[in-house]
Amino acid sequence: MIIEFVGADAEAAGKSVAELTTGWGYPPVPAPAAEPATDPDDKVVDPVAVTALVVSIPSAMLAVADIADRILKRRRAGDLIERAQQLRAQQATARLVREDRSVDLATLTPDQLLDLIADEDPET
Repeated sequence: MIIEFVGADAEAAGKSVAELTTGWGYPPVPAPAAEPATDPDDKVVDPVAVTALVVSIPSAMLAVADIADRILKRRRAGDLIERAQQLRAQQATARLVREDRSVDLATLTPDQLLDLIADEDPET
């Protein structure tokens, strides 16, 4: 049996019970060391965490801007491909001409079209 004492006079209460139980033939078991009570209102700001947060904000904003730009371009590419597919139904072909090859727009996905445009030399 373990008896735990909590409170301001926990040590005195433990000694009192130990004196009572010494005659019973059982050695007293020392109580575990009480951890100091921490006040839940004592909050500390970790400077490393704050620094990491501040440093990560610009890259997060850039990532969001890149995603928004990609979404807009993807919609436009989808519209262009849809128009190329309509033209194909009317016996016309829309092709993306590059220095090394030409590609039928109606056969591409929006992501493929954006990748082809991104791979193209910006000076041309």
